[in-house]
Amino acid sequence: MKTKNKKIANSGFADWSPDLLPDLTGKRYLITGGNSGIGFEAAKMLVKAKADVVIGCRNPTKAKQAVTEISTQGSGDVSSVILDLASLESVRSASTEIHARYDKLDGLINNAGVMQPPQTTTVDGFELQLATNHLGHFLLASLLFDLVEKAAGRIVVTSSIVHKFGRIDFDNLMHKESYHPGRVYGQSKLANLMFALELDRKLKASGSSVSCIACHPGVSATELFKEEGLRKAAFNFIGQFMLQPAYNGAIPTVLAAAGVEAIPGAYYGPQSMAEMRGKVSDAKVGKSALNQEDAARLWRESEKLVNHEWKIGPS
Repeated sequence: MKTKNKKIANSGFADWSPDLLPDLTGKRYLITGGNSGIGFEAAKMLVKAKADVVIGCRNPTKAKQAVTEISTQGSGDVSSVILDLASLESVRSASTEIHARYDKLDGLINNAGVMQPPQTTTVDGFELQLATNHLGHFLLASLLFDLVEKAAGRIVVTSSIVHKFGRIDFDNLMHKESYHPGRVYGQSKLANLMFALELDRKLKASGSSVSCIACHPGVSATELFKEEGLRKAAFNFIGQFMLQPAYNGAIPTVLAAAGVEAIPGAYYGPQSMAEMRGKVSDAKVGKSALNQEDAARLWRESEKLVNHEWKIGPS
């Protein structure tokens, strides 16, 4: 029998809204890619609820502009940290700076990503999409885990409906000889969700106070769909019919980060048009993401690639 995509949680609601957020005064969230798109909209929602927000961004000028605009949304403090997820050195530097500035994080929101670029190798020798979307976030979450643990906070991992079509090619993770941008993007998004579910299992097994919750934005009008070439043409053609505003795409992220209704280990996203848009509730998980043996293997491979062993639970 063919295994179908399925929901892995029953959170008890059919249409979550940011209006349901509690007062977040005194809580702090770090959002990667918080200067644009989904991350930018999520930051504004959290600040409106009086949270303090730190946005991770590669470009200092764009970071400054984003901080200025996000700050107008509410009373929460807004700041930034320079972070390039495609560079392990930058990830480690950002972690050092965050530790120097703050004693805890109520949420780490792994949001930033790249989608279907030309074949590119990072400074660490990795394929760009796997490096940015998965490996950089894997290392960042590990390095900042102690700060999240001090707040009994949440780690949020952003995946995509594309994960359902992805496959982890363990023998060719970097796709050096057979690069196909869409296929590699699918691999990175499947890696995101497998990481989130494996982290949830490890957290629960260790009795950790940290929660991991995954989400996806549906198909939203962000900078990922405004590149040159075919994607830009597709955006112009279907944008007004299929893509939802970035604001709507950010709702699952905010639910996962700060919604009191969110369940540890759940996966949230839109419900309509094959989960491309619409009301937000529990989303469907592809069968490949539920393969625990592959998830454990991906975890081990990720630790080797970033040269960092993640310690969860008593040492």
